[in-house]
Amino acid sequence: MSYVVRFTVIALTAVLMLFSGTSAAQSDKIAANRTASNDNRIRTQLSARDAVVLSSELAAKIDQLPLRDGESFKRGELLVAFDCSLNEAQLKKAQATAESAKQLVLVNKRLAELNSIGALEMQTSENKAKEAEADVNYTQASVRKCIINAPFNGRIARRLVANHQYVNMGTPLLDILDSNQLEVQMIVPSRWLVWLKPGLGFSIAIDELGKSYAAKVTQLGARIDAVSQTVTITGKMEINSPELLAGMSGWASFPQP
Repeated sequence: MSYVVRFTVIALTAVLMLFSGTSAAQSDKIAANRTASNDNRIRTQLSARDAVVLSSELAAKIDQLPLRDGESFKRGELLVAFDCSLNEAQLKKAQATAESAKQLVLVNKRLAELNSIGALEMQTSENKAKEAEADVNYTQASVRKCIINAPFNGRIARRLVANHQYVNMGTPLLDILDSNQLEVQMIVPSRWLVWLKPGLGFSIAIDELGKSYAAKVTQLGARIDAVSQTVTITGKMEINSPELLAGMSGWASFPQP
């Protein structure tokens, strides 16, 4: 193989490697840019503003799991309760020990006033009282983890465990989301920034329902993708109808500039 042919093969290989290095995310953005039609439409999907998977902070058996998939809850409502009879017994023991240590400190103070005990003995009793109080605080913190309350208004997306099941620390329990705060995230051509501003109204035709809903732009992305020349924007539904669910998709149509 001649030098020129060999150099050409190496150059072609380098070009192929360069193009193959384009990430999947960049490919998706390029595809999104091409999807944008001349009538200012773009594919989009509804998502929950707040969504989280609740996990166990202790190893215990589930005592209460009142809600099932799809059911709604209010902020502060009980979602999970564990059988913490052992933890509660340890708390009572720690509280009794702390109370005894406090009484001993009071007695030693009186004895110290009468010069019946030394300073070292007095200091030792005070240190034991502080240690006992620390044990109470630690055990109380463990007991508080026996109950998980809802951090916001929302719905159960999926139960990941069953009632009366024993779980370990870190086990995922519930996948929850705030269905009352649905957002719309889209990847649009950066050239749209000429007329696309926060507060701009648009409509979304939801595939699953065959209906259109009003929405508005709330946030523009902070950076333009240099490869695809696209930018991420966020919008929110004007009215969160009960039939709208996170994960639904459709076409977002913007008014002609």
